[in-house]
Amino acid sequence: MRGLFAAWLMTERLIRVHVRGGTTTAGGPDPARSELAPAGILRAGMNLSNALFTIKDAATGELRGVSVDLMRELAARLGVLLEFSVYATPGEVADAVDSGKWDVAILAIEPARAQKIAFSPAMTEIEATYLVREDSDLHSIEQVDMPGIRVCASEKAGYELYLTRTLRNAELIRTKGLQAAFDLFNERRADAAAGLRPALLESMGRVPHARLLEGTFMTVNHGIGTPRERRAAAEYVKAFVEEMIASGFVARSIERHGVQGLTAVK
Repeated sequence: MRGLFAAWLMTERLIRVHVRGGTTTAGGPDPARSELAPAGILRAGMNLSNALFTIKDAATGELRGVSVDLMRELAARLGVLLEFSVYATPGEVADAVDSGKWDVAILAIEPARAQKIAFSPAMTEIEATYLVREDSDLHSIEQVDMPGIRVCASEKAGYELYLTRTLRNAELIRTKGLQAAFDLFNERRADAAAGLRPALLESMGRVPHARLLEGTFMTVNHGIGTPRERRAAAEYVKAFVEEMIASGFVARSIERHGVQGLTAVK
């Protein structure tokens, strides 16, 4: 890593790293490279709220995880430098596509995002479910979407966008991040908290007297996205992800980082 830039630019911090040792000859097709790294730098939008993909070292600020492995490999194949634009939430990453501050980003594949972002095929799967109180009358996924039920979810997360489209009777309350959803739930202002199963399991200590509902209301699929107008870039990223899946790169990265609850698409 060449170093950390001292200042935050808007909501993101930039980290530039050298990339070495790609598994194929560096240098993608010229049109794709020009669209993915116009200045010879691949800018990767990174979301810190999903620890299944990205972890930030508290002492050094260094990023690691499945997303880092994939972005390093992509930059190595293109023969360019890699720069991380770091955001607190996936919603901030998705919104920043309008500002042109990143060239590629790993995000949940959602129709609302696909209006501006061209996604690769799905490369991973994560189950999403609900957290309810131990004394709740809710015992199945199907019971949640009922009149009078209040569901809280982190705004602009992939599962929140899905619930926005699919909930017909329950009230959806959007919060600024998962912790805010837990706070709302603990204050009994929501009957259920939606989230990714691994994150909910990990956070049970912050939500006393709660349980997870069996089953899932959706499976969240993540892919690598590029700004929609960059057609050559999108085609290159599509082929890249297909190879990363077929070669087992994604599965090996998940295993290497010991990530529980994240599954590679086969």
